Amino acid sequence: MSSIPAEAALEHIRRLIAFDTTSRDSNLPLIEHVVALLAGLGVDATLVPDDTGAKANLFATFPAADGGVDGGIVLSGHTDVVPVDGQAWSSEPFAAQVRDGRLYGRGACDMKSFIGVVLSRLPAIAATPLAEPIHLALSYDEEVGCFGAADLVRAMTDAGLRPRGCVVGEPTGMRVVRGHKSITVIRVDLRGVAAHSSLTPDGVNAIALGAEFVRFVEQVAAEFRESGPFDDAYVVPYTTATVNRIDGGIAVNTIPAACTLTFEFRALAAVDLAATIERFRAEAQRIGDEAARRHSAAGVELTVLASVPGVDTAADAGIVGRAADWGGVPSDGKVTYGTEAGLFDRAGIPTVVCGPGEIAQAHAPDEFIELDQIAACERFVDRLIDDLRVR
Repeated sequence: MSSIPAEAALEHIRRLIAFDTTSRDSNLPLIEHVVALLAGLGVDATLVPDDTGAKANLFATFPAADGGVDGGIVLSGHTDVVPVDGQAWSSEPFAAQVRDGRLYGRGACDMKSFIGVVLSRLPAIAATPLAEPIHLALSYDEEVGCFGAADLVRAMTDAGLRPRGCVVGEPTGMRVVRGHKSITVIRVDLRGVAAHSSLTPDGVNAIALGAEFVRFVEQVAAEFRESGPFDDAYVVPYTTATVNRIDGGIAVNTIPAACTLTFEFRALAAVDLAATIERFRAEAQRIGDEAARRHSAAGVELTVLASVPGVDTAADAGIVGRAADWGGVPSDGKVTYGTEAGLFDRAGIPTVVCGPGEIAQAHAPDEFIELDQIAACERFVDRLIDDLRVR
C-alpha cells in the first residue's frame, strides 16, 4: 500500500487550505468552489445559509443507480478553521507546504485533508453505479459550537434524507471512534453596584459574586470527578466542568459593577444535560437573589452559548463494522473533543468519527498532517465507494 497521496488529493487539499475560512470570517468562497465542482459533475448542491448570508452549509447527494436517495452514507466535515493570531508559523499558514513527509497549513489536519480527499473522489463517485447513495455534508462554525451543523442536519432530514450511516472525518489517526462527550458553553453575567473602594458597604462587588459562582462550578466538577458516572474509554473518564474566562472591574479603587465569566462542561452520555444546566441556572439565581436583597440593581443572568450533544454509538451498529471494513482502525477508545457526530446521531443517523491526522496537531502553529495519513484516507474512501457499488 502506498504511503504517498495521489497528486489530485494533494491539489484539492492545497486549494482548500488557501481559503482562509477562520470561523470569524465567511466560508462562501470555499463553498462556491465545491458547488462548482459538483456542478461540473451534474450534481446539484443545497446551501443552508446562516442568518447573515455570510456563511453557508452545503449538502449534496450522489443518488443510487436507480435514482434513489434513501439510505446511503454521509461523509461529513466542517469548513471553518481556528485563528492563527499570535502563533509563530514557519511558513504561510494558508499556503500549504510539503516538508519531510508532512503537509503543513492551517486546517491541514482539522480537517481539510479529509474534505480534500473526498473532493478528489467526486468524479469516481459520479461514475460509479451505486447501490445506495453517498451524501456530502459540509458545515460552518464547527469550531465555535457546531452552529452550522445543527441547521445542516435539520435541513437534510427536512429534505427527506434518511442515511443509514455517517462518517465524520475529524482527525482520529483513521481509528473508528464511536463516542465523544457533549460540550455545553455557558456565560454568566453578574451585575453589582459600583462604589469607591473605601466605601464597600455602598457597593456590591460583581467579581465577588463571580468568585462565588466559580466555587460552585468547582464543586460540581469535584462531584463528577469523585462520584462519576465514569466511562474508562475516555482519557478523562468523567464529566468535567471548568471556568476558563473571567472579565470584570475597571480600577483597583472601584468596586466592580460588572463581571462576566464563561465556563464549559463536557459530559458523558449518562449525564442528564438539561438537569445539569438547570443546576447551574438555579445557583446563578440564588446568588443573584441574595445580591438583589443587598441592592435592587444587583443580579445574575445565565446564558447557554452552545450545547453540542455527545455521541455514543453502539459497538454493534452497522456503521462501526463497515468503517472497519473500509480500512478504519477498530478502536474501543473515545475522543475528548467534540464534533457534529452527536447531531447526526440525534437525528437517527448512526455515526462514527474517523479521519486522517491526529488531534494533537490541530489548532497549533505549524499545523500538519502526515502524508501517509492522507493516503490511508484515500484508501478508506475508495473502499467505501467500491462497497456501495452495484453488484
